[in-house]
Amino acid sequence: MKRSLAVALSFLFFSSYAQAFTFKIATLSPDGSVWMEKMREGASEIETKTSKRVSFKFYPGGVMGDDASVLKKMHFNQLNGAAITSGGLSSLYPDIQLYNLVLKFNSLAEVDYIRQKMDAKIVAGLNQKGMTSLGFAELGLSYLMSTNPIRTLADMKGQKAWSPDNNKLVFNAQKALGVSPIPLAMGDVLMGLQTGMINVVAGSPVGALALQWQTKIKYVNKLPMSYVFGVFAVNKKDFDKLSKEDQSVVLQTMAKVLGEINQRSRDDNQKASDALKAQGIEFIEPTPEAATELKALLKDSDMELVKSGGLSAVLVKELNQHLADFRAKAK
Repeated sequence: MKRSLAVALSFLFFSSYAQAFTFKIATLSPDGSVWMEKMREGASEIETKTSKRVSFKFYPGGVMGDDASVLKKMHFNQLNGAAITSGGLSSLYPDIQLYNLVLKFNSLAEVDYIRQKMDAKIVAGLNQKGMTSLGFAELGLSYLMSTNPIRTLADMKGQKAWSPDNNKLVFNAQKALGVSPIPLAMGDVLMGLQTGMINVVAGSPVGALALQWQTKIKYVNKLPMSYVFGVFAVNKKDFDKLSKEDQSVVLQTMAKVLGEINQRSRDDNQKASDALKAQGIEFIEPTPEAATELKALLKDSDMELVKSGGLSAVLVKELNQHLADFRAKAK
């Protein structure tokens, strides 16, 4: 009887031990950043609520390499997940760029409406590609920042603009606008501005300060170019190793954490805009005519991405319909 009890207890111990899982997560976010602060808080809460059955080990500051390197390491089980830009996931799942369509949104209110309608479909599509999303983290609306004033389509012609590596969506949009796209890794953008290799970048106000672009740019066009966000995702096969209860704890906790990051991002972008203005950077208000002209040009660019298989025509159509409905109600 004692031997049977010992065997049963031993089985329970090793069964419980086997269920414990540590997610190794890579991110470009540096230690000390809001992203890392909040993600560590979430990880600590998850570890407590699951009695250490689920834990997270973070590799911040890009020590695991760029997005492509991180995805490769996830494929070979050297990493279990990443907090990665939407563009970084585009090679695996092109539709993750749906919200990145250039000159699609006029405000964050429009973004919020669309995300309520379509986030679930984007997450489901990512899941089909073998990735479980723990949530989206907002970086904010992206704006054109330049060394020369850009007010109209004519001002765009011949400018040398940074194009993020392997981002077909941005590259095609820039070509449609008559800009010369210059592909560069994000870490090389500041040097590109310093040397004159590029004179136009696109990013959020917070990003401009964090990456020191404000030391070289002189103008910001206030027309939102795109919505930029990051994705906290893990390998589905690893997430599926967790019990349903532990999965629920992870999803609920990280949803709360990423919600806090999103709100902090909005507050910080407003403060960053004020800081850029205080440094003498001029914010240009585009005329309605100029905005309409730019958006008209990019309609063909959006359709080209759909035709080439980069984005789902069905999802693009649905997004456009939701936007039309929102704008009709707002009138």
